[in-house]
Amino acid sequence: MANNRENFGSRFTAVMAMAGSAIGLGNIWRFPYMVGQNGGAAFIIIYLLAALFLSLPIFMAESIIGKASHKSTFGAMETLAPGTKWKWLGLITVASPLIIMSYYSVVGGWSIEFLFKSLAFKFNSPDVTSYFGNFISSTWGPLICHTLFLASCAIIVLCGVTKGIEKFSKITTPLLFVLIVVIMAYSCTLPGAKAGITYLLKPDFSKIDAQAVSMAVGQSFFSLSLGVGTILTYASYIKKEENLLATGLGTSAFDLLFAIIAGFAIMPAVFAAGIEPGAGPGLIFETLPYIFGKMGVHTPVLSGLIAILFFVTILFAALTSAISMYETGVAYLIEQKNFSRRNAVLVIFAGCWAVGILCSLSFGPLAGVKVLGENIFGLLDKFASNILMPLGGILFTVFVGWKMPKPQVRSEISTVIYYLIKYVAPLGILAIMITQFIG
Repeated sequence: MANNRENFGSRFTAVMAMAGSAIGLGNIWRFPYMVGQNGGAAFIIIYLLAALFLSLPIFMAESIIGKASHKSTFGAMETLAPGTKWKWLGLITVASPLIIMSYYSVVGGWSIEFLFKSLAFKFNSPDVTSYFGNFISSTWGPLICHTLFLASCAIIVLCGVTKGIEKFSKITTPLLFVLIVVIMAYSCTLPGAKAGITYLLKPDFSKIDAQAVSMAVGQSFFSLSLGVGTILTYASYIKKEENLLATGLGTSAFDLLFAIIAGFAIMPAVFAAGIEPGAGPGLIFETLPYIFGKMGVHTPVLSGLIAILFFVTILFAALTSAISMYETGVAYLIEQKNFSRRNAVLVIFAGCWAVGILCSLSFGPLAGVKVLGENIFGLLDKFASNILMPLGGILFTVFVGWKMPKPQVRSEISTVIYYLIKYVAPLGILAIMITQFIG
């Protein structure tokens, strides 16, 4: 089966696929509101440092494992460390993206609903601020959208690495940049937007504490989809002769650039509308529709078109990340359990769909169901973000830095990145986990 394994056709398509995996809702949904809550430019500076010294080394560690083994997460551990307990890392990183996918697809479904609303120019309605709460607390609408989103992912992954993932990513990833730049241009020219631009450029370190630093580091980690095997799986489709460092730097640069542009696409509009910049996780589904409605009083058609572009961008960003998580489970079933791609796709769909139903209903009929003080959606999100992703990141860096033969690793990366992988990244992630648990 290994001889028939598909590969990405070129460095460009590999970077587009891996950047698409990294560029997701974390860049558009999470990053702007975290910037808003933690001092603007000061948070961005810490985020950039964390991306350079922690996230890039972890990204490279996953990529090295994938390229060296040309296997999915479980198979990679069996190939590179046969007969050892490292296989459990493979199993963890098969389960992790599927857990994330179960609730991520619910948020992806929300983006479908709001795209429909933008197409109908519904954001000019006076009750726009109640749309989000009313929608997620209902039963059937969110479930239908969750199913549509998951089915879209399934169709792309079913087409395979070359005809599905690669073809979709090399079209949508560049398109994402075009769309977010158009939105940024609109946002930055709104009356009152200058205050938002200043907020993003002028650091306020008085608002930075240990928790803010932890959030910045965690965001850079979350943004690149690290620690859950998605980057490893995509790297396993990279050709042996490809320059892995160039691919990694290209992907990281795309992800960082997109996150910064997304901040400039959203925050100036937030300030222009006179809204508190630390609006929280509901920023893109509650605050921004309100902004589109408010701006639409004077320019209804232009504001409506920008709203459509914005939610198309969110949907594409969600899909490019989701298919990488989907493919991780599919690759495992194909390589380790001899499933056909069609059957593997169906099994992953069924599992994520079933768990996703519980996540969706946790804002409505199951809102009263709490575990450790969290609803089902929040519980899975915290478990994945605070435990599975950092744990996977530590184990990947330890494996590359201490288990794999040094010449094999050094042939792919520079000395600086090697020592960042071996020493700095594991200790940095451990510090994040400790801060999260005691914060």
